[in-house]
Amino acid sequence: MHWLDKLPYVFLVPLALAIGILPLDAEPHLIEKLRMLRAGALQRPIDILDLLFHGTPAALLMAKIARDGFRLGSNEPGGK
Repeated sequence: MHWLDKLPYVFLVPLALAIGILPLDAEPHLIEKLRMLRAGALQRPIDILDLLFHGTPAALLMAKIARDGFRLGSNEPGGK
């Protein structure tokens, strides 16, 4: 069993949504940092850490969805 299989969707989806949209009163940090990354302006260590903090739950969720999707299409034991 892979460690990603142990993270339930019930935990990952709300976490990715909650941390991804913070702060609520302005542009979400994840969107802001992705724009900075695209523009080549993501240089300060605090901005890089902020991108990692806000992006990690979404990246884990996408990885889990991809892993489960590949498992469904294969004949791997444990596939649904």
